Amino acid sequence: MNALAPHIVIKAGTVPLDSSEVPSEQVAEGRPRTGSTPLGTFAGLEIGVWEMSAGAMRDTEADEVFVVIAGSARVEFEDGTAALELGVGDVVRLLAGAKTVWTVHEPLRKVYLA
Repeated sequence: MNALAPHIVIKAGTVPLDSSEVPSEQVAEGRPRTGSTPLGTFAGLEIGVWEMSAGAMRDTEADEVFVVIAGSARVEFEDGTAALELGVGDVVRLLAGAKTVWTVHEPLRKVYLA
């Protein structure tokens, strides 16, 4: 079902997410968990909510734009691109294939378009 119907409000900060432990080969520190819920599509893009608990994990990014709605984190790039310090209200674009390490200080929640 497409929860992102016209003329409704979705409370992204409280959308329930099914979280699971990050696979061990991706864990860089701690015991992080992630979870996501797709909300629907718009103009060919998937829109959803994603969250990560405190800890650090390695990831390979999708092409996406997101807005941080809770928490704080640092994203470092394997290719030497300057690290990003993320906080509430930040809008970020990541390129597909970028290899990153996410270090979450306070549980991070974002709304993404990919």
